[in-house]
Order: sequence, then C-alpha cells, then structure tokens
Amino acid sequence: MTDSELLEMIVSEIVAEPRHVEVKRSIDEQGVLLTLSLAKEDMGKVIGRQGNTITGIRTVMRAAGMKQGARVNVKILEPEGSEQYGNQERQ
Repeated sequence: MTDSELLEMIVSEIVAEPRHVEVKRSIDEQGVLLTLSLAKEDMGKVIGRQGNTITGIRTVMRAAGMKQGARVNVKILEPEGSEQYGNQERQ
C-alpha cells in the first residue's frame, strides 16, 4: 500500500462523504507532500478538536514514510465556500 492510499483509506473512514476524498502526491526537496481534498462539511471531522485528529493522521503518515525512508507531510486543501474563503471575500 502506498502512502497516498494509506492516507485516503484513513480519511475515508472518518468522513461522511468518502467519495469526495482525494489525495495528490508530489515530491520536492523537503520530501513527499500529500495534498488532501475533501468535502467542506468534513473539514471539522478531519481536523478534530484543537487539531488533534489531523495531528494524529500526520504522525501516522510520517511513521509510514520513515519506514520507506521518506519524509511525508500532509496538507489539507481549503475547499471553496469554506469559512476562510468566505472571510476573504468580505474584506
């Protein structure tokens, strides 16, 4: 199982809309970057209270990467129409 498949499997089990979960993998000088996109309604579930859920997910992904000799980072894409985008439009 690849790192992107592992991340997709973990997140799909947490969210209400698993069909919207998408992981894109890229490699740069800092290692592997897994960019996660999902339905805006599921953002809170993936982030968790005080960021605890996403912190745990990132820890698991770093451990999986270390096993393969890679540094793995996880980034969540801010979906359009979310609070952050809404606040930017009002400014």
